[in-house]
Amino acid sequence: QVQLVESGGGLVQAGGSLRLSCAASGRAFGNYDMGWFRQAPGKEREFVAAISKSGTRTYYADSVKGRFTISRDNTKNTVYLQMNSLKPDDTSVYYCAADLTLVTSTNPAAYDYWGQGTQVTVSS
Repeated sequence: QVQLVESGGGLVQAGGSLRLSCAASGRAFGNYDMGWFRQAPGKEREFVAAISKSGTRTYYADSVKGRFTISRDNTKNTVYLQMNSLKPDDTSVYYCAADLTLVTSTNPAAYDYWGQGTQVTVSS
């Protein structure tokens, strides 16, 4: 099992940057794919980014490609989401998740463990 705790959210002006962190507890962190998702009020949870177990492969939603970067440090049991050039449409609660499957997935249903979320608000 894995417990996940996000941090780093906050209020930022459009064009600014934030770095989210997700600290994992539990063994075998390196056996999990990790993902970032976001959910705004009245909307479904959507995929943002994912990273393979070793960190060698990354995946991004088209809406964030070129602006966001996902990374992980398995020695620290932590996954990060660097968010640059933020837009008001990026305003959401951001969640990290862990997935113990054979392939990296963009589907929220594939993920087994979720953090509590961290609020990101981007003002115009």
